[in-house]
Amino acid sequence: MNEGKKRAAIKLKTARGQLDGIIKMLEEGRYCVDISTQILSAIGLLKKANIDVLNTHIRSCVATAILEGEDQGEEKIEEIINIIDRYIK
Repeated sequence: MNEGKKRAAIKLKTARGQLDGIIKMLEEGRYCVDISTQILSAIGLLKKANIDVLNTHIRSCVATAILEGEDQGEEKIEEIINIIDRYIK
């Protein structure tokens, strides 16, 4: 596993721990604003993990595809554009 994916995995494991904590907060009837704050924190980690994965993809798969030929490069670029479009929405 490369460094970008390792960083993403660490963030995802941290987010998983946060989600367990959020579920416990819900079960305990904790204050809604505190729960919401923790949810936003987990969302932030998920977004950062996604950036790590996409960064790795662009620097490896996309770069290689571009160097190998126009069709492969165009396909990978289109994939990234579709991901960015979903990310923005």
